[in-house]
Parts: sequence; structure tokens; C-alpha cells
Amino acid sequence: MKKSVITPLLALVVLTGLAQVNTTTALLGSWSGKLKAGAASLTIVLHLEQADGFVKVSLDSPDQGAKGISGFKEYLSDDSVAIKIESLGVTYRARLKEGKLDGTFSQRGFSFPLMMTKGVPEVKRPQTPKLPFPYETEEVTFTNEADGATLAGTLTYPMGYDKKQKPMVVLFVSGSGQQNRDEELMDHKPFLVIADYLARQGIATLRYDDRATGKSEGGEVKNATSEDFSRDAAAGIDFLRNKKAFSKVGILGHSEGGTIAFMLSAQKKVDFIVSLAGPTVKGDTLLAAQSNRILSLSGQPATMTVEKYRQTVAPIKNHWIDWFNDYDPTDNIRKTHCPVFALNGDRDCQVISTLCLPALKQLLPPSKKHLIKEYPSLNHLFQHCTTGLPEEYSQIEETISPEVLQDIATWIKAL
Repeated sequence: MKKSVITPLLALVVLTGLAQVNTTTALLGSWSGKLKAGAASLTIVLHLEQADGFVKVSLDSPDQGAKGISGFKEYLSDDSVAIKIESLGVTYRARLKEGKLDGTFSQRGFSFPLMMTKGVPEVKRPQTPKLPFPYETEEVTFTNEADGATLAGTLTYPMGYDKKQKPMVVLFVSGSGQQNRDEELMDHKPFLVIADYLARQGIATLRYDDRATGKSEGGEVKNATSEDFSRDAAAGIDFLRNKKAFSKVGILGHSEGGTIAFMLSAQKKVDFIVSLAGPTVKGDTLLAAQSNRILSLSGQPATMTVEKYRQTVAPIKNHWIDWFNDYDPTDNIRKTHCPVFALNGDRDCQVISTLCLPALKQLLPPSKKHLIKEYPSLNHLFQHCTTGLPEEYSQIEETISPEVLQDIATWIKAL
């Protein structure tokens, strides 16, 4: 549920082409500034790098997780620069004034002022664990033979691990889009942070690179759906059970990973579930609600209906979106009889808590071991936030709420 919210106007995510200019100027280096377009504010970083007698031009949009975007120059001198991204209709033209690039960022008929200063803004992620770790880790691989995917991951053993003991273990499953084993997004590494915390609480974990990502190889991606990705996760569960080194084997899924968690629980493959902002309603209903929340917070009328949403996305030829729009998790939730801990932030703009938590309470077979909890002031990544809009993700130093970390560990240990 991460990629669908980036607005077309500022979607600096997939650019093609590399341009170089055979010039050396005083503007070489990195420049950064805030692009403000209505309620939106995005950090933009421009790189002009000397390489083999040429100047390489690239752009970052760190608030959207986009780095190393290639562009080409229209003009470059000691006091002026003009670059162009043809595939998205983007241009940036600026002059050097009092040590700053004073210019205009334009895209498809829209223009915004963009002042850039020399240097790259420092990114602080204080929760990211640092070596050395007080626990053991092991690099492992496991195979989803049905899809021809070999998944590479990190198996983390808890502190004080003794082979004679069998700790509980949790498989991590990421949200939508191909991500690495840390579920890395905008320099945040939430899965690494959670794995580190659980290891210190006596709980083992396995996190893996999504198929055809990082060190994982093989597997269809272009036309793959959550059902395909669920087979990767199922292979991970089988791998953990076959090691015979653990007691209970559970799954922690974030966003789409929560959808997959309920799929596998319905097949009786796991002993417990932690669903971090997992969807519990039909896909088109979820995405229409997502659109309305973002429209409302952006100061626009929240008039998106399911029918209008369907019409809007109909021209998009994407197999995952088509499948997700039609997917209804009702049956899988009703077939879930293992303990479930479902979490949502009340400022989540992507999986709306007031929509999904009541639906889960209605569908999930009752159990005293279930915990369904809404957290105040947390967004889709479970960060403390102001609005919950995705543009805030990169601007927040916190990777995940300490309360959420504590609650996950406490709930698992009580099973």
C-alpha cells in the first residue's frame, strides 16, 4: 500500500535516459530544496557530478523514495542551469543568486518556484540498529518451487539463544511493491528495527528480500499478485518449520503483507498473526477510501466513490491493481482461527483504521487471544505524525513507535 498514493504531478519515480554535458562549472555538486505545490511539500535534490570529463545530471525525490533519477541538461554555465526529464515532462531552470539556485520547477503545464542550496539534507534515523549486535544472525535462502523463486533473507536468533531451547519465530512479509528484507523506504528500515527489538525480547525472526529484489532471484513480478507473493511467504513458513529449531511459527505482515498473513492463516499454515495495517475490506473499497482521506487532507473535496475510482483506474493496465480491486478478504478472515494481533494508526491515510478495524472485528472468529488496537497519531508506517500524509514519512526521524514495538513483543510472548 505504498506506491499507489504518489500524485501524478510529482511522481518522480521512474525516469529513463542519461545525459551528460562536456563542461566543468562552479555549480558542480549537490543542491537541495523544498518544492511546494499547494498542500504538498517535497524535498528535491539535484546532483551535478564530474565523471570522466563529463558532468552527470541526476535528481532525487527522497520523500518519495526515488534516488538517482537520470536527466539531461539543456544549459549549464557558472551561474545558470537548465535540466529536463522528457519522460515526465519535467524541467528545472535556475540562476545562481547569493549562493543559491533560484529557479522554477515545471511539469506538464504546472510551475512552482524551487530555491536550492548547496548540499544534501542530513537524514536522521536514530532507531536503525548499529553493529555489533548482541545476538546471532544467519544468511539463508529458501525456494518457492512453484514460481521458480529463490528468496534470500536474514534469520535472526534471539539474545542468549540456546539450541536446546526452541523460541518462537516470526516471518516478516512486506507491503506492496518490491522491497528488500528491511522493508526499506526513504531510509527507514522498519523490519530491521522490529527484528532487532524482538531479538532482544527472546523472539526469532526471518525477513527476506522480495522476489527478484536484492539477493532474491527468479519469480514473475510484472503480472504477479498477492496470491503469487503468498506462495513466497508460504515457502518461508515451510523453511522455518523444517529447521525444527522453533516452537510456534507466526507471520508479521505490513499492509499487503497483512493480506497475505490472513491468506496463510486460512490455510492453517501459521500459529499466529501480527497484522500491521492489513486491509480487511475489498480492494476497491479500500482504495476509494484512501483517495478520499488524502483528498480531504489536501484541502480538496472527498467525493471519490467506488464507481468513480473504478473508472479512474480502468485505463491503467496493471495486473496487480486489477486483482487487488476485486479481492475480498472476507472468507480468509472468517477462516482464521489462530491468534491475531491487528494494529492500525488512526492517521493512516492508506489503510483507514475506522474502515478496516470494525470490519475485522465483525469477521474474525472470536478468541480471547485476539488483540485489535488503534493507535492515536500514528500513520501507515506507525510513526507519530502530524497529518498522516505519505509526504511526511521521510521527514519523520522515528521509524516506528516504541509503543508498537513493545506491544508486539508483549503479545507474542504471552501466546
